[in-house]
Amino acid sequence: MAEQVTLPRLGQGMESGTIVRWLKAEGDEVEKGEPLYELDTDKVTQEVEADVGGVLLKILVSEGEVPVGTPVAFLGEAGEDVPAVSAGAEPARSDGEPEPPPAPEQPEARHGPEAPDGGEQRTEPSEPASAQSAEGRVSAEGRIKASPLARRIARERHIDLASLKGTGPEGRIVAEDVERATVAGPPRAPARAAPGAVERVELTSLRKTVARRMTEAWTAPAFQISMSADMSRAQELRARLVERHPDERPTVTDVLTKVCAAALMRHREVNALYAGDAVELHPTANVGIAVATDRGLLVPVIAGCESLTTAQIAAARADLVARARDGKLQADDLEGGTFTISNLGMYGVEQFVAVLNPPQAAILAVGGIEERPVAAAGELVVRPMMTMTLTCDHRTIDGATAADFLRTVKEFLEEPGLAL
Repeated sequence: MAEQVTLPRLGQGMESGTIVRWLKAEGDEVEKGEPLYELDTDKVTQEVEADVGGVLLKILVSEGEVPVGTPVAFLGEAGEDVPAVSAGAEPARSDGEPEPPPAPEQPEARHGPEAPDGGEQRTEPSEPASAQSAEGRVSAEGRIKASPLARRIARERHIDLASLKGTGPEGRIVAEDVERATVAGPPRAPARAAPGAVERVELTSLRKTVARRMTEAWTAPAFQISMSADMSRAQELRARLVERHPDERPTVTDVLTKVCAAALMRHREVNALYAGDAVELHPTANVGIAVATDRGLLVPVIAGCESLTTAQIAAARADLVARARDGKLQADDLEGGTFTISNLGMYGVEQFVAVLNPPQAAILAVGGIEERPVAAAGELVVRPMMTMTLTCDHRTIDGATAADFLRTVKEFLEEPGLAL
C-alpha cells in the first residue's frame, strides 16, 4: 500500500512550512533517509528526508505553504495505485469532526491597479455581494480557510481574516497574506513620482520572523548595563590557543563564550527563560551566537558550553557559522538557547545595544577591542579595552543580579584562570 508523506513538525511551535522545491521527481527511486524536498520554515530552510524507501509515486504539493501534517506526496512500489487525496488537503482533525465541505467556486472580483504600497485598490464590484464573499475561502458553514500560522499572526495583530484575499491553494489565506496586510495598512494616496525606480524587495520568511520576534522583544521591559574589560590576558590566552589548536583557530568570541558559560553557571538567574507566570532556570549554558547571513540574522546554539573546552567551542562555532551562511542549518541547531552573544567588534563597532532574544533573559552585545588610555596603579597606561553591554528582561532579572553577572564576566576576561 502506498505510503503517505506528510509535512513534518521540525521544531517546537512550528505550525506550517513552505515547500521550496522537490529534490526528487515522480517516478524516482527514494531510499530511506534520502533528502526528498527543501522546506522553508520561519527559522531555516532545510532538506526533509524520506521516512521510508520506495518510488515517489505522486507529488501532491509542488511548492508553497502547507500546514503541518498535510499530505504532500505518496511513496510506494512502482505501478502501485495512489489513493485519491487532493493536493494540499488539510490534515485530519484531532477531534474527529469532519472538515466542512468547500463552498462552490465563486467568480473572482475585479481589481483595480496595484496601489503604490503594494496593496490592491478595488473597484466597485459588478457581481452581487453574495458572489463576492471570500472567493472560495469560506466553507458552506462559514469557516475561513487559512493556514494555522496565518491564523496565529492574524490573531496577534488583530486582523480580520474575512477581510483578506488568500493566495494559497483553493484561495487559502497563508502567512504572507496576513503579513502583506500588516505592511500595506489602509489605502493611501499615490506618492509623488521621484526620479529613478523604487526597488521593492519582498520579505523572506526568515526576515518576517526576525521582524516579528524583534517586535515582541521590544515590548519587554528591558534595561541595559555596560562594562569595559582589559583584554590583555584574554588576547594572550587566545594567541596560545591558536598555537595549540591551529585547525580550530579559536577567536575572541570563542574565549568570550567559554567565559560567559562559566559565569552563567555561577549566576543561574541569568541563564534563564521567561515563561509567563514562571522563570525557568536552566542547568546548562546553551549559548547562541548571532550570525549575519544573506537571508537575515540567525542565532545557532552551542549546547553545554560550560563542559566544552574553548577549542571545542571554536570548532562548533565554525561549523555552525559556515552552515548558517550556506543555508544548511537544521531546526535543532536553533533550539534550546539560554543566552545569546552578539559581537560586532569585527565591523569596527565600539559599543552597541542588542535587542533581547525572547524568551531568553539576557543578551550580551560586544564591541571591538581598541587601545585606550586607562589609569593603573596611579599611572596612565594604554590597554586593549573591550566594552560589553548586557540587555536584560526586567521581568526575569534585576539590576543588581545583572551587574554581578557582568562583573564576573569582566573578571574572567581579565584573569581567565578564575573561570576554572
